Amino acid sequence: MPDKKLISIIVPVYNEEKNLPLFYQSLSKTTSSLEDRYDFEVIFVNDGSTDNSAEVLEKLSASDSRVKYIEFSRNFGKEIALTAGLGCAKGQAVLTLDADLEHPPEIIPEFISKWESGIEVVIGVREKSDDQNLVRKAGSWLFYKIMDLIGETKIISGETDFRLLDQTVVREFNRFTEKGRIARGLIDWLGFKRDYIFFAAGKRKSGKTRYGFLDLVRLGFSGFISHSLFPLRLAGYLGILITVFSGILGLFMFLNKFVFRDPWGLAFSNVTMLAVFTTFLIGIVLICLGLIALYIANIYQEVINRPVYVIRKKKNL
Repeated sequence: MPDKKLISIIVPVYNEEKNLPLFYQSLSKTTSSLEDRYDFEVIFVNDGSTDNSAEVLEKLSASDSRVKYIEFSRNFGKEIALTAGLGCAKGQAVLTLDADLEHPPEIIPEFISKWESGIEVVIGVREKSDDQNLVRKAGSWLFYKIMDLIGETKIISGETDFRLLDQTVVREFNRFTEKGRIARGLIDWLGFKRDYIFFAAGKRKSGKTRYGFLDLVRLGFSGFISHSLFPLRLAGYLGILITVFSGILGLFMFLNKFVFRDPWGLAFSNVTMLAVFTTFLIGIVLICLGLIALYIANIYQEVINRPVYVIRKKKNL
C-alpha cells in the first residue's frame, strides 16, 4: 500500500476558547473518515488570544499528536497568522479555515477531491451568511466591485480564506516578503490551476467576529493599496481630465472675447477667465504629480520584492 499523503490544516485562533472544542470535534469527525488515505496535521495559530484559548490548545495537543500550535507574543492579525501557519506546514496539500465553524469542516473532502483531480488552488466561496448584517454585506459588495474595477488581480466576490493549496503554491507563497498583506489576494496573484467550491457559511457558535467595521475598512484599504496602483495614478488621471476640460473652456472663452468679440453675449468676466486659467494650472500640477506617482509605483513594485516569476514544477533540473 502506498504511503499516505499528508494534509496540513491551518487554523488561526483569536479568542475562540468556546468554539475550539466544537470545531475540533467537527474536524476530527471529518478527518477520521479520510484516515485510510491521508494523514493529517492540524496547526493552530494562537494570534495573541486574551481568553483561555491557549489552555484549550494545550489540552488538545496533549491528547492528539496530530495537533500542533503556534502562539504569538501578541495579536498580529489573521493574515500574519495564516502566513505563519503556511510557513510551518509540511503537507502535500494545505487547508486553511476559521475556528468559528462558519467554514464547515464537513466539506473538506470536496476540497481534497478537487485537489486530487489536479487543481492546485481550491477556493471556498461563501454564497450566503446569516451572521452578516446589512452594513457588512454592503461593504463586502462594494469592496469586490471596486477591486474588480481597479485591481490588477481579479478576486471573486465571496472568496474566503477557506481554501486548499498544493504544496507548490505554498512554497511560492512563502517567498512573499511584504508586511501589509491579504493572503487570499497574494494567492490569487500567484495564479496556478484553480477551482471553486460554493458553500453556505455556518453560524458562529460563540463569541463575536474578530473583525469590527473599522478593521474591515482598514483591511479593504490595505487590499486596494496592495493589489492596485490605481490610487497612486489617480492624481494624474484627474489632472488630465481637469487640464483638458479647463483648456477647452479657456480657449473657447479667449476666442469668444478677443477674436469673435462675444457674438452670443456671454460676457465672460476677467475674474471668470482667471479662475479657468488657475484651474488649468492646477490640472498641470496634478499631471506632474501623476508622473511622480509612476516613479513611486516603480519603487513600490521593487520594494515589496514579490517574486519575478512563479514556477509550477521542474523536471530534470
